Amino acid sequence: MLYRIKVHRSRKGERRSFAATDYAALLDAAHQYLKALIVLIWDNLNVHRSAGMRDLVAGRDWLHVVQLPAYSPDLNPTEAMWSHVKRGLGNLAVNGVDHLAAIVRNRLKRIQYRPDL
Repeated sequence: MLYRIKVHRSRKGERRSFAATDYAALLDAAHQYLKALIVLIWDNLNVHRSAGMRDLVAGRDWLHVVQLPAYSPDLNPTEAMWSHVKRGLGNLAVNGVDHLAAIVRNRLKRIQYRPDL
């Protein structure tokens, strides 16, 4: 499992979610790390279906994208992963967004070493 966390600091004009360039950087890093073809399973988030993402996919011959049906949380492995992470965050008091990001990274790292999950 490879991941990136984007911390939103509520700055004026700051994007709150991943942009096509963020996805491109993550996919390129994954390809460099794995040194293999990648099959990417995507839900129907608007950024995933955008023209920019179609261009990104078309320019990478090592990337194959499979689009999930419109509503299919049972087919989306990230839904179960985030559910597991969120369960571990209940009743948690943090000192700020950086502290929360560190805890989320820690939880994700734990999942990396438990392939049975």
